[in-house]
Amino acid sequence: MARIEGVNLPSQKRIEYGLTYVYGLGLKSARDILNKLKISFDKRVKDLSNEEVAAIQKEVTSNYVTEGELRKEITLNIKRLQEIGCYRGSRHKRGLPVRGQRTKTNARTRKGPRKKGSAVALKRKVTKK
Repeated sequence: MARIEGVNLPSQKRIEYGLTYVYGLGLKSARDILNKLKISFDKRVKDLSNEEVAAIQKEVTSNYVTEGELRKEITLNIKRLQEIGCYRGSRHKRGLPVRGQRTKTNARTRKGPRKKGSAVALKRKVTKK
């Protein structure tokens, strides 16, 4: 089992897709790494030699920001936006979409499930006399 940046890569997957399990590496950067090291995309993670794993590990640590460092950098960037009081920072604080999406109907991913007693539910109910 290959271990890169503290992440166990799934042994049955092809190496180009296995590398995407590392936070901060996508398919494009995984392919770039494999092209640079001249490792076939078709190779499975379990078929990698120790030298290949070490070469991939060295390439990732020297040229890419991944895992904990990247998460820390992202949280610090969000914290900075909130501290300076900019619009994007205030949207992060409120848990609303940051990039200009509409919020009247959609935005359920950011806002969470609908609250009970919303405006539609509180409309005046018809009463019989």
